Amino acid sequence: LKAAEKADVIVACIGENSYCETPGNLTDLHLSANQREMVKALAKTGKPILLVINEGRPRILADIEPLAQAVVDVIIPGNFGGDALALLLSGKRNFSAKLPFTYPREINSLVTYDYKVSEEVGKMEGVYDYDARVNVQWPFGYGKSYTTFSYSNLHVDKHQFGPSDMLTVTVDITNTGSVDGKEAVLLYSSDHVASVVPDNKRLRAFDKLALMPGETRAVRFTIPASDLAFVNAQGQWTLEAGDFTLSVGPLSATVSCTESYTWTTPNI
Repeated sequence: LKAAEKADVIVACIGENSYCETPGNLTDLHLSANQREMVKALAKTGKPILLVINEGRPRILADIEPLAQAVVDVIIPGNFGGDALALLLSGKRNFSAKLPFTYPREINSLVTYDYKVSEEVGKMEGVYDYDARVNVQWPFGYGKSYTTFSYSNLHVDKHQFGPSDMLTVTVDITNTGSVDGKEAVLLYSSDHVASVVPDNKRLRAFDKLALMPGETRAVRFTIPASDLAFVNAQGQWTLEAGDFTLSVGPLSATVSCTESYTWTTPNI
């Protein structure tokens, strides 16, 4: 604390030691109390705090995250992780990663990004005060950069399609900031109505591109209609007629399947 009081910025490295298999088993996902209390004490200095989290799984830190101006999750990066972190924090390299999992805010809110719509019903006031909100610290696909990106001109080549069709989705990505950067472009699909409750969304394709400041490039995804199928109550892959939303970044488009079809072979 005495050293921190003399610093301009506090880089607080917290998290886990290396582990594997049984020695790494846990009964509680909360970050250890002594580390959380240290961060709270550091915050009382009034200095800006950068949290660097070294961890092999998401440890709960909802009580200290608001105290930090930035959070970097290095996810146990290996022997050269320190070198990479130094390059990123100094601005010699730019952050471009996206979270490959949903980071929970609470120990009883362990969900995946593709949870069923029926699993989130909001807050029901009453004697038991049920709370069934999907409450996460950071969502799947979350990640920040020293630059910014904008999405425009989302286009789908077919507004109606059949089970044997291919869908081509294009979108323009622009680096609207002042430094070079890389952007992971994620294409999601959402089935509006199905005979089995559909996932709220599913990742169907992704790409990553490097852009100079002011540069615009088009990203093109081609996915078979069978990628929009799901496993029905009989354990078969099926595509049902109806509407789907395809979304990339903040943009979305609605397409319609005109014919239901069930495959007799696995969709692999």
